Amino acid sequence: MTSDSTEGGTGGAGTGALSPQDEAVLGVERRSWPRPGAKERVIRERLGISPTRYYQLLNALLDDPRALAHDPVTVNRLRRVRDARRSRR
Repeated sequence: MTSDSTEGGTGGAGTGALSPQDEAVLGVERRSWPRPGAKERVIRERLGISPTRYYQLLNALLDDPRALAHDPVTVNRLRRVRDARRSRR
């Protein structure tokens, strides 16, 4: 999967649905990873984006109510992790 015209942010804004890329990003986060580097390889090979871009998209998705509606368990878990990291700074 490669990036499309939604490169500047999460796709499907205003449409009420997440873009296929946004759904794929959440799908990657839903999985557990057996070894270091496996997740980054999947990001590059399946999503066709750099890990840096992936984490930018993911961070934006965590604040998107459509992402919460699509996958509340994953989004809430990642929000807790993000909030814990922020409070340690």
